[in-house]
Amino acid sequence: MRMKTGNILNRRFRDTTYRNFTLKLVIINVFVFLLTSTIYPRSTYYLAMIPSFVLHGYVWQVFTYMFVHGGFSHLLFNMLSLFIFGSMVERRIGSKEFLLFYLLTGLFSGILSFISYYIAGTNVVLVGASGAIFGVLLMFAVFYPYSVIFVFGIIPVRAPILVILYAIIELWSQVFSTGGNIAHLTHLSGLLFAYLYCRIRMRINPVEVFKRTL
Repeated sequence: MRMKTGNILNRRFRDTTYRNFTLKLVIINVFVFLLTSTIYPRSTYYLAMIPSFVLHGYVWQVFTYMFVHGGFSHLLFNMLSLFIFGSMVERRIGSKEFLLFYLLTGLFSGILSFISYYIAGTNVVLVGASGAIFGVLLMFAVFYPYSVIFVFGIIPVRAPILVILYAIIELWSQVFSTGGNIAHLTHLSGLLFAYLYCRIRMRINPVEVFKRTL
């Protein structure tokens, strides 16, 4: 009789084939950008996360917002980050696992952001894959803790240190309301969900990994 090795939360996919879902996600984001910026600009109001719209039935927006971007530079920076870090994480954990992680991280970040905006009575237009990408960055630092990332192309920073610095900056900006139109809470939500995903599903403690490698 075969014994179960874990519950549904931490039962990993048996198929770890690499399917390059990272590139497919980039292509989807580029297509949505063309749709919302050129082909049919009004689609932004259907796909971006707008709290008042969500309250009136547009519940899919807490998911679709992550594929919408506010401009070319916003898209370019996010997609470069997704492609560089996402590709390596996908190769490490498998394509199906990566896709599940990425989409759930974006969804979780969208839901927490919506709840926050609803409580604060704020009506904004939330767009961008940054929440999910912050989660990918944390996962990258967990699996490649000795990797060095060159900030601005010149400043070498170890991946775990960069994640910690980002977390501090985002938390400071959220608490003291600095940073303009940047969705700091969404970024923090991505980091939080990635941490929980590592602990619960991957059975890895990011804090312990960082402590051993720093």
